[in-house]
Amino acid sequence: MIKLIVRRLIVGSRQHSKYMKILQTIGLGLFILALGIFTLSLGLGTYQLTESSLYVEGNTYHQTAILEAARSNGLLNKEYNSRSAFIADFKQALTNASSSLEQAAANGIPEGVSEWNYKLGDWKFKDYTMYTVKHSTKGMVADRPLLFLFLTFILGAIGVLIYNLPQFFTVPGIKHNAIYHSSMTRGLTLNVRSIVLIATILGTLAFGIFYLNGNFIWTLITAIVMGLIVYLVLFYEKQKEHAPTRSASPNALGWMGLITGFYLIGFYILLYWSPAYITNWMLITDPVSLSLSGNEASQWFVYGFLYTVTMLVMGVRMIAKYRHNRYQIIRTISVIFFQTAFAFIIPEILVRLNQPYFDFKNIWPLDYDFFFDWNIASLIENGNNGGLGIFMLVWGIVLVIIGVPLITYFFGKRWYCSWVCGCGGLAETLGDPYRQLSDKSLRAWKYERYIIHGVLAFSVIMTVMVLYTYFTGSSYVLFADSNTVRSWYGFLIGSAFAGVVGTGFYPLMGNRTWCRFGCPLAAYLGLVQRFKSRFRITTNGGQCISCGNCSTYCEMGIDVRAYAQRGQNIVRSSCVGCGVCAAVCPRGVLRLENGDGDIADRTTTLKTIHITEDQIGILS
Repeated sequence: MIKLIVRRLIVGSRQHSKYMKILQTIGLGLFILALGIFTLSLGLGTYQLTESSLYVEGNTYHQTAILEAARSNGLLNKEYNSRSAFIADFKQALTNASSSLEQAAANGIPEGVSEWNYKLGDWKFKDYTMYTVKHSTKGMVADRPLLFLFLTFILGAIGVLIYNLPQFFTVPGIKHNAIYHSSMTRGLTLNVRSIVLIATILGTLAFGIFYLNGNFIWTLITAIVMGLIVYLVLFYEKQKEHAPTRSASPNALGWMGLITGFYLIGFYILLYWSPAYITNWMLITDPVSLSLSGNEASQWFVYGFLYTVTMLVMGVRMIAKYRHNRYQIIRTISVIFFQTAFAFIIPEILVRLNQPYFDFKNIWPLDYDFFFDWNIASLIENGNNGGLGIFMLVWGIVLVIIGVPLITYFFGKRWYCSWVCGCGGLAETLGDPYRQLSDKSLRAWKYERYIIHGVLAFSVIMTVMVLYTYFTGSSYVLFADSNTVRSWYGFLIGSAFAGVVGTGFYPLMGNRTWCRFGCPLAAYLGLVQRFKSRFRITTNGGQCISCGNCSTYCEMGIDVRAYAQRGQNIVRSSCVGCGVCAAVCPRGVLRLENGDGDIADRTTTLKTIHITEDQIGILS
């Protein structure tokens, strides 16, 4: 009888497993189909410039000059099958129009018109090109945006949800489910990782020269600073032999992860620097944007919508995986709420109400352009008209000066990095499958300290220069132009580091590469947490069995097991308090706690008994 029952249970378990695999296959197929349509949709359509499709923000001088240049080039009303050819010809028309307006300005600018509104500066080329390409597009995507919205975003979300559904029917708890066997989550070998890093650094520096129109000074300064950091880590601190760099993955290359990383990197390159090539995605999301703000979708709306949908569907996966831990469920719901409400929906509604676009949870220096002149002027102007501008300005300043240190004192940096921040939210949801790839070596930690605090210093210096320019009207501070400095910061840190590397490197170096090495706000929060915060992770070293789960799953590159074995509190400034180390510990060794009784000595006091050689002699 017992054998019969066992046999039936085994057969039932196998059938259940078979059905779950079929369900996952269907979900994966739907997602791949949606991703393929999403990607291939960029190549659909034809392009024809007309007077009505030209985007010039209502500037009649620019419109007239561009149309004349387009007619002379044979561009006007000509149909193109190639987006690249259309963009190239349109940019040539913009260049010719800019030259003609420069020549006309030499003879005198019309009375009552400012020089900036009359001349066609190259800073307007990107927006004019992007929106003109969008309005000049014809074909399936432009005619049926709702259909493509379903076939891409909605179908992809359904596929991911179906794929993750079987996790709710498994036994709760963390299982070592072949994360290093999968080609998607295995990571890179040391040699390949080094090649990718070097290529990324060199490519960013080279493109930086082009971005600043041939000004190589800031690229040179950045290269010198990077060289200094390498010298300090490898030679000055004398860790070359004692702290070898190592890969967090086994000696096998994860090809699927590498391809995924390159796809994400390509997406961010198009998003930041070539948005004219992703206008079809804007057409697809136009119905959503129009329903929220009343405006057509830009590349930033596409990004925000994709960001939010991704966090929602991958948040479901996060809840399924960590449903045995109440802290993880609440934390995941929190970051989803703040991203959906505060970072996506509320700012769009504010625009619909003729208020400034404002993310109330974004904080300087992560929100590095908060103190830029155009932002301050916009908030003050709106405030003078009875709007929310002044409140937004005061809110942002108070949050930086009072809110951040005060809340961090009570709760540590986890209150923001793991409960509120959108960057952290994407890392915890989309990036969770890659959390084990963070490098735990001592050398990586040394690089981390120099780089992230260097970025914080850069953000402070840049902001001081920008404020000096705002109050004095002079753009030069000593020998540097504040406009160039903030442009370089936006390119290097705000775009290349935070976007291209920050998310594109999920499958290559772990999900918190930006948070760990680059986020200036994380550095600010970490300084408070390290020296004056009630929060810490306590350890019961006597219970540790050295399984290594905690270190494996730490996304911030902390060797948690080493702390646990010593019975020492974990108060590293990089710790974001995600609590996953405690969630995966089989013995309950780690606890997230708040208390100020041991702030002064918590980094040195050991919670286990350590017997020295002298004490051994006395005991014997």
